[in-house]
Amino acid sequence: MIVRSFKEIEGTDRHVKAASGTWESKRIVLAKERVGFSLHETILYAGTETSMWYANHIEAVVCVEGEAELTDHETGQSHTITPGTMYLLDGHERHTLKVKEDFRCICVFNPPVTGREDHDESGVYPLLTEPEEV
Repeated sequence: MIVRSFKEIEGTDRHVKAASGTWESKRIVLAKERVGFSLHETILYAGTETSMWYANHIEAVVCVEGEAELTDHETGQSHTITPGTMYLLDGHERHTLKVKEDFRCICVFNPPVTGREDHDESGVYPLLTEPEEV
């Protein structure tokens, strides 16, 4: 059993800040836990816009605070995301979040991330893996 809090991982290697300066993420469950998914609390900052494309991952996102406009680049549709709203990127959709108020969300990734990922120039997280335990 694992018990940990988002508070206790602040400032550790599980607390990742984007090179772009648009978000930070506390990654409370990672690939090294070997449970088949990773779990994060992410904050995207008001007034920013982040384009993403999870070519290697499926992501589910639940907004718990704030507001953002989500644009699906595959369809051109936009959605207002507010607390209690979930979106699921089950088709590896290219998308952009335009953040109106600091946007705090809980995210689940499959396959799990290692904690070292940041978006590349295409908005993709590379597919990193943990070494097999022996």
